[in-house]
Amino acid sequence: MFKVKHLIILVFVAALGIAGCKSRFEKLRASNDVAKKYQEALRLYNKRDYSKALVLFEDLSQKYRGRAEAEDLNYYYSYTLYRLSDYTTARYQFKSFADTYPASKNAEEARYMAAYCYYLESPVFSLDQENTYKAIDALQLFINLYPTSDRAAAAGKYIADLRTKLEDKAFENAKMYLTTGPSNVDNYRAAVIALQNAQRDYPDIKYAEEMDFLMIRAQYLYAKNSYLFRQEDRFNEAISLYTAFADKYPDSPFSKDAKGLKADAEAGIVLTKQEIALNNNEQEKYRQMLIRTGKIKDTVSATPPNKSEITNIKNK
Repeated sequence: MFKVKHLIILVFVAALGIAGCKSRFEKLRASNDVAKKYQEALRLYNKRDYSKALVLFEDLSQKYRGRAEAEDLNYYYSYTLYRLSDYTTARYQFKSFADTYPASKNAEEARYMAAYCYYLESPVFSLDQENTYKAIDALQLFINLYPTSDRAAAAGKYIADLRTKLEDKAFENAKMYLTTGPSNVDNYRAAVIALQNAQRDYPDIKYAEEMDFLMIRAQYLYAKNSYLFRQEDRFNEAISLYTAFADKYPDSPFSKDAKGLKADAEAGIVLTKQEIALNNNEQEKYRQMLIRTGKIKDTVSATPPNKSEITNIKNK
């Protein structure tokens, strides 16, 4: 029984102690003793109690405006936001610090951290990449402003990472057109254009070889699903893409499939010519029949009637 009572007393005392600590913080928060509040904010920051530190820093940022201590306060305030993973507000505060105190010993660091927060906010490549572009601009600006900084190398690495993300997005977008081709033939041509644009925008893109192969496939499918009188030219374009691919990548893992597409394109040209010749022959036979039956007059021109003329005659 004594042990149980003793335990209850200990729990009660501990609860009072916690409540007392909380009341002391709230009392300090409500006070006008800015010096004491600032020291407590720094203590909490160094203890990594960033949530409480932020409460005090936010209050002090208004009261210290225009004072000499404001520089250090805003520096810690920015880092508190960063430690709490509020990167949007943190980058704003870091940039504001660098703009407000350009001569500060921490100005370079703040400019770098503002750019780095943009980097941390860059989403996966499948989402909108607005923050990625902004991060690249901010990091490049830092390099331009501080080319000899130890942080410039890290900024360059982050830019490379972000560019890789943009390359991934460009590649996936181009492949999407190829995937949706069956529902819209023009998407095959759009795939070719998107793949070419991606290589123009990112000359060192790691997917270049596969993209060149996919251009052959997309152009072949575009030709195959085109109107008959368009197919020969479009098959020839696929063959031209293959020739450039074979010269550029003689030992490509895509070589076998690329050769197959070339052979299919060549066979497609033969079939296209045969079908066009057959259609022309059938049209001429039909024209001769119309002449014999007196439905049209024979003329010097051997040009067969077009489809609309034949349709009109049939409907008479």
